[in-house]
Amino acid sequence: MESTAIVRHVLLRPVVALCLAVCGNAVAAPDFVARDHVGDGVFSAGIEGPASGPDGALYVVNFGRDGTIGRVDADGSAELFLTLPDGSVGNGIRFAADGTMWVADYTGHAVLRVDPGTRAVSVFARLHGAHQPNDIALAPDGTLYASDPDWANPDNGQLWRIDRDGRAQRLESGMGTTNGIEVSPDGRRLYVNESVQRNVWVYDRDAAGVLSNKRLLLRFDDHGLDGMRCDADGNLYIARYGAGVIAIVSPDGQLLREVPLKGRKPTNLAFGGSDGRQVYVTLQDRGGIETFRADRPGREYGR
Repeated sequence: MESTAIVRHVLLRPVVALCLAVCGNAVAAPDFVARDHVGDGVFSAGIEGPASGPDGALYVVNFGRDGTIGRVDADGSAELFLTLPDGSVGNGIRFAADGTMWVADYTGHAVLRVDPGTRAVSVFARLHGAHQPNDIALAPDGTLYASDPDWANPDNGQLWRIDRDGRAQRLESGMGTTNGIEVSPDGRRLYVNESVQRNVWVYDRDAAGVLSNKRLLLRFDDHGLDGMRCDADGNLYIARYGAGVIAIVSPDGQLLREVPLKGRKPTNLAFGGSDGRQVYVTLQDRGGIETFRADRPGREYGR
């Protein structure tokens, strides 16, 4: 019996080791539990616009000072990627399928194009009459949409469309403080939130990119709203500025969960990582980035 017990012990050791490894990883990185990714003060208080690039790195505006873009590796190491032209300060970032980077330039009232090979910066679209293009969303067909808040006048927000040839069209004015903006995975919906009014609006979007049937998806009772991203199932992840959480909302407007953060002022978020399930959150009050694991990849993962 003693020898049998020894054999059993030897045979079970690899199984136990595997179980410990798997369990250990689960404990170290459980789903929906935030941890630090980039420390305090690495970015300015204008930290915004995170987006995962084709190289797997995270790109975030205002590295060290306003008017720059930083690149963050998977381990949280950050470095300067580029400095924008004088007079330009970036906000939202999105990547096209060919690696082109789009940047909302809120001081220059434009959407900038960054060449993926040379890092050369050019003006892709001028938004004449814009207050400050804030965040941008990229539809599957390459159409861009931009939120345009007027922080001095909370009832003067605007919404823009930028076609693939750079032509910009104002779609709506007289909105609230337009901020977070996102397109559903199938491209058939556009979501826009209003920070001060705490509304999340949804529009139907047809094959030509035309919007219709605007309706209220959800309204929060307190705190502000900022950047938004969809996961692959169409759930909205919403940065709740002042509340210190990421709210996850279903396509029909049901609040599914809230992910607590260490910081109180999340400005935006992006999906990334090797499987698209790592969520990165930029925080104004920390000038840093937190991260947590989601149960689904982002809608743009593996595009």
